[in-house]
Amino acid sequence: MKLSNKTQALQDLIAPAVQACGVDLWGIEFLPQGKRSLLRIYIDKEVDQTTPVLNEDGEEEQGRGIGVQDCVRVTQQVGAMLDVHDPISGEYSLEVSSPGWDRPFFQLQQMPAYVGQQVALRLISAVDNRRKFQAKLVSVDLESEMIQVEVEKQQVLEIDSHNIDKANLVYQD
Repeated sequence: MKLSNKTQALQDLIAPAVQACGVDLWGIEFLPQGKRSLLRIYIDKEVDQTTPVLNEDGEEEQGRGIGVQDCVRVTQQVGAMLDVHDPISGEYSLEVSSPGWDRPFFQLQQMPAYVGQQVALRLISAVDNRRKFQAKLVSVDLESEMIQVEVEKQQVLEIDSHNIDKANLVYQD
């Protein structure tokens, strides 16, 4: 789950602007697409279940995750910062959203909270003759940078986090 140099530079530039909006930067995707690139920013925040908050309509709600107003604030803040620093050559689209139910993982440190849940993985090099699969996340070892997943028939595979091209949570209701 290594970011490209360009994506890492953009993340380092964007992170303070996102934090200033009172939300956490979950991750970014930078997709150069010819004349028009796409910069997608995922934001998240802790959900406080104990303290009621007022929503945009002035109604009281229990704690909630990312809302439209959070996305608007981050879009304005990051958009202004990108206009000043101009790190992306050419035209680009800026999208800001929550990670959603099928949240993508950008760092190994994001995964321990989801042990026991289903994840979809795309690997760089095949493990057990497979590059793509869904599996139950069994453990995450941050020190050795390895994860263990359980595939069919209770087979447990160890995967080096540097071999993960893409990983995301699989929504299950």
